[in-house]
Amino acid sequence: MGIISVKGIRLYCHHGCLPQETRIGSDYMVDVDIETDLKASALSDDLSKTIDYVVVNQVVQQEMDIPSKLLETVALRIINRLTNLHGEIDFLAVSISKLNPPINGDVERVTIKEIYKKLV
Repeated sequence: MGIISVKGIRLYCHHGCLPQETRIGSDYMVDVDIETDLKASALSDDLSKTIDYVVVNQVVQQEMDIPSKLLETVALRIINRLTNLHGEIDFLAVSISKLNPPINGDVERVTIKEIYKKLV
């Protein structure tokens, strides 16, 4: 087993429950951790036998481009896309952080983390 991590994907997107949040947009950061068997790719040195982090980044960007009220919804879409593309994923965690959220107080970020675990 191994873990493929794609960390700190920075995006400007239009999510939020308030109309002005969706209209104006905000900065976001996304982290993805994927647990899968890396033995075949390690032994073969073949990109087609692993999960390409370029594709992971593309999926995150595409799903983050779709405005949603809740970050939980976006994280679940990312999980669904990645697990549909790669049935060999055993565990997947997607963290989405809204940077400098428009709430009272000095808050650097708010983060949700959605987790997928393959049932055996």
